[in-house]
Amino acid sequence: MLAVDAGATHIRLRVSTLDRRLLYSCAYRLPIRQFVLNEEISRAVAGQVAAAIASTGPDWGPLRTVGIAVPTRVVGPDGDAEASRQNMVFTAFRPPKGSAVVLENNVNCAAVAEQQYGAAQGETTFAYIQIGLKIGMGLMLGGQLLRGRNGGAGEIGHLSFPLAPGLEPQPGAAEQYLGAEALMARVHADWPADEGEPPTDTAELLHLVNQGSSVARRHVERHSADIGAIVASCVSVVDPGLVVLGGGLGASPLLLPKVRQMVDRLSYAAEIRSSSLGADATVLGIERLAIDHTVAATLGEEA
Repeated sequence: MLAVDAGATHIRLRVSTLDRRLLYSCAYRLPIRQFVLNEEISRAVAGQVAAAIASTGPDWGPLRTVGIAVPTRVVGPDGDAEASRQNMVFTAFRPPKGSAVVLENNVNCAAVAEQQYGAAQGETTFAYIQIGLKIGMGLMLGGQLLRGRNGGAGEIGHLSFPLAPGLEPQPGAAEQYLGAEALMARVHADWPADEGEPPTDTAELLHLVNQGSSVARRHVERHSADIGAIVASCVSVVDPGLVVLGGGLGASPLLLPKVRQMVDRLSYAAEIRSSSLGADATVLGIERLAIDHTVAATLGEEA
């Protein structure tokens, strides 16, 4: 079983058995962050998969399934529709011959992992909202992933934004405003000279909050309030009862107080939790889906 998280900043990969015994893993950081799925990510996937296959041990057995989580919508429940086969992840990468391919949206995969191993264990209905370089939502309703007719369910980056007199909503503007790059641009533009050099990324910004920086805390609280407004919108539409926050920024517990406050004020009651899986959520989720696909196919063959 080979599971790949083809992310915007990292390629994470796990090779495991059907009972999840880990055989090989790696995390490769892309030289440049990629805002959209493109050939650069595809080449990185090809390189990391080739390295994993080259490390194959004599007792590993045949590779039955390759699961790939991608930062874009996927058509078809198992990534087997023609539109999915034309996904950009395959521009430079070709799956190993003889192996099945399971393709799924990365945020959906993270939702699966949180239900199986993380903050949503035992829950059948919840929302997983990712806040990082981009934003997205995975919806689990009655134990089933909600994908939508076109694979676009949960694409909250396309919510109408901004909404104010004299302003016209633009496609993808919500994601651009709430993404890490826009946040850091606002931080840099507003960073006082007497505070020294501004943080270079969100990880450093959160570190400064923990170190007692009032300026960093103000920015994190403002951003948390914006995230809370988006979460409240999702709660109003879906009423999931539980929302798990994940992603490079969203998983930080520092966001929870303000997000909870905004949701309580703007929408229905919902429990808000931080991801317990962090950066591994997506690759663990696509591994789970690949295992399920392989087991179902094997049982079907033997029936």
